[in-house]
Amino acid sequence: MASGPAFHTYRLFIRVETPLRLPVGRLGTFDLPAGDYVYTGSARRNLEARIARHLRRDKTLRWHIDYLLTAPGVRVTRVVRSRTAECPLNQSQSGSLPIPGFGASDCKHGCGSHLKYLGWSPA
Repeated sequence: MASGPAFHTYRLFIRVETPLRLPVGRLGTFDLPAGDYVYTGSARRNLEARIARHLRRDKTLRWHIDYLLTAPGVRVTRVVRSRTAECPLNQSQSGSLPIPGFGASDCKHGCGSHLKYLGWSPA
């Protein structure tokens, strides 16, 4: 019995409780408004391990998303797995781009950022 392609992309829905000044490695320091964000990422293998790593607070800061997810007052509210490729999945999501180049250093599809600000809604 053949199965469809495996999940290899994901979206992390993130809540930033209060405005945040965030240093992000070599990208610089950015002021983020409180509210809801979505980050689109992928893993060629071990998707569940990648997601589990993102959900841990204690980790070495390796990727742009690590800087956000270890900041005070930031939490992942939902994880959605997908079979859609990373850039098309990211491009299908509305929202503004709060940090140019975030999570998109190797993007060749003109995404601009793989982190999008969705606005504020009371939780």
